[in-house]
Amino acid sequence: MKRLNDLGHDPIPRLVLRLAIPTMLAQLVNVLYSIVDRMYIGAGVGSLALAGVGVCGPIVTLLSSVSSLVGLGGSPLLAMRMGAGRKKEAQQILNNCFFLLLLLSLVLTILFLVSKERLLMWFGASPATFGYADTYLTIYAAGTFFALMSAGMNSFLIAQGFSGLGMATVILGAVLNIALDPLLIFVFRMGVAGAAAATVISQMASCALVLLSLRHKKMPVRLGWGGFCWPVVRQVVSFGFSPFLIIASDSVLLIALNTVLQKYGGPTEGDTLITCATIVQSYLLLITMPLGGITLGSQPVVSFNYGAGNVPRIKQAFVCIVGLCIAFCTFMTAVTQLFSPYYVALFTKDAEILSRSVSYIKRFTAMVIPLAVQYPLVDETTALGQVRLALFCSVFRKSVFLASLLLLPALFSAEATFFSEPVADLVAATVTTTLFLHAFPRIMAKRMQNISRETS
Repeated sequence: MKRLNDLGHDPIPRLVLRLAIPTMLAQLVNVLYSIVDRMYIGAGVGSLALAGVGVCGPIVTLLSSVSSLVGLGGSPLLAMRMGAGRKKEAQQILNNCFFLLLLLSLVLTILFLVSKERLLMWFGASPATFGYADTYLTIYAAGTFFALMSAGMNSFLIAQGFSGLGMATVILGAVLNIALDPLLIFVFRMGVAGAAAATVISQMASCALVLLSLRHKKMPVRLGWGGFCWPVVRQVVSFGFSPFLIIASDSVLLIALNTVLQKYGGPTEGDTLITCATIVQSYLLLITMPLGGITLGSQPVVSFNYGAGNVPRIKQAFVCIVGLCIAFCTFMTAVTQLFSPYYVALFTKDAEILSRSVSYIKRFTAMVIPLAVQYPLVDETTALGQVRLALFCSVFRKSVFLASLLLLPALFSAEATFFSEPVADLVAATVTTTLFLHAFPRIMAKRMQNISRETS
């Protein structure tokens, strides 16, 4: 097991690329979990089944937020301890995060299985789509442990410089999912149940590879058992609360989106609009997941050098990360205009759903270039330990989205709902950039003062 990245000494541009690109590609491949499921379901089972799986989207997102609470809360702390040369404390953080994920997976499995019927009706299911949603959720919830462990613990591979290995664990699951989906859905005629089973089996494989890698003898900080400590857990949760809220609020917004579309679409158009929204959300993941891969994959560079007190490297890292995000989102804007009809055609042959989904995708992603500034500033601010600032910026964007989501369809039509995302992206990026430029010099000055006191 070869470690390729020296977080404290390698040239920043190459270091950011070596960490960000594999993580970005891993997240891009990871998107295939949901896209391939929905593609096969839409084409092979029907639009109502696709709408039913779309109703389950908030729960899948909520599980991702919980894994982020621990993985993205603990991995920057681990990187900081490594940067400061405190390996024993880094080991304790890793062990506590594993135990916390174990507890959370048990609680969430029971919660979802017990309350699934009520949750699905809250989330926008109709009598026509409930059966599909219930089948998918039951199987998916049974694999909660593997979903949380594979995503949450993978962050600790990346934090120790093993970005390629982190990518491999995700690719393993995604490739397996792609292979199993047509087999279980069509050959074994399992339909929606086959899509859910394929996802769970794939997550099991990813989980096994992540945990075995963290136990490898050449891992700088190895996964172990013991040293459980409430103050460590509290610190992890404090650090991870911002990314948790960012992703968990996405779950709430998905619920609101489905509910609003069902309400204003009515009996005639509600399910059709939710089907379109499911396709639109799947496309947006092609942008936001790799974008998050860039920013989260680069966090160890910022956290390690923050722990070491190397301000010039931190500044250079920010410039490189933001530039890479803007380049990616500019590219995806061109892709959206040229290729979105071909993308939608993978999900449906219904001419009306196809035409409307393409139009909605172009509306929904109109401001992804400002989003390319919002993402790195929030995630790398978290990597600096400035959780409150990052949290405020994230909550502000979600609040603007929710306000637009509730106001636009009430004033205009149900279709106006799809303008909520670009409004939120533009407003939030402006506010976040202003706050960051004001706060960054003070953050760096305070860190240097603390290092001076520690060494005196």
